[in-house]
Amino acid sequence: MSDVLLIEDAHGVRRLTLNRPESFNSLTVELKQRLIEALREAAADDAVRALVITGAGKAFCAGQDLREHAEMLEAEDPTPLRTVEEHYNPLIRAVTTMPKPVIAAVNGTAAGAGASLAYASDLRVASEDAKFLMAFASVGLSTDSGASWTLPRLVGYGRAMEMLLLAEPVMADEALRIGMVNRVAAPGTTTDAATELAERMATGPTSAYARIKETMLAAAAEGLDETLAVEAGAQAESGGTADHHEAVSAFINKRSPEFTGH
Repeated sequence: MSDVLLIEDAHGVRRLTLNRPESFNSLTVELKQRLIEALREAAADDAVRALVITGAGKAFCAGQDLREHAEMLEAEDPTPLRTVEEHYNPLIRAVTTMPKPVIAAVNGTAAGAGASLAYASDLRVASEDAKFLMAFASVGLSTDSGASWTLPRLVGYGRAMEMLLLAEPVMADEALRIGMVNRVAAPGTTTDAATELAERMATGPTSAYARIKETMLAAAAEGLDETLAVEAGAQAESGGTADHHEAVSAFINKRSPEFTGH
């Protein structure tokens, strides 16, 4: 098995580490395929109750591996022309529809599709020296990996357009100020901080987290009536879970709840 993606499990948290540090964890076909597979496996594994995605070395992810991309274009390989539909779209869908929390630990540069992967995650913990760069226009490309959908919902249409057209980096302190990231950690502690947060969520009502993600996705794309309908269905499902009954019982009996994710 290839080691371009490292997978570790502990305390209900699965940590996925992009492992191409010599290339700033840029995304090759192999890494994209492995990441999609790993996300789908995590979604189906009841033992996994939260995920952390991070990168090895000094970067989170520099986006598409342009060296591989150029070689394929020169060889007239059609793969680069299909990678959005075959890799990036399924990758972002796997993150956004994951029925458990996904936290991006951005330990360095996050560029292009790498930044988009962080935006698609539910929470983002960034190192103080992290930076985000939307460099699509710099290489003559449009957006992909859901950036045109996720980024404006984090920072607003105007700021997202500025980032996409000017391709100027946004540093961690500014990213925190404008709501692009949720927390900032000292260099070298980002993954631990994200993992600690994931472990806390892994002991929580993960069945409810899944429904919250479902309603938030609906609300981002639908009108009020449609959103209310989705909320009603999600709330009915949540109300029938063991976690909800446990939470109510714990409240009445003045004890801490013990959630199972069911």
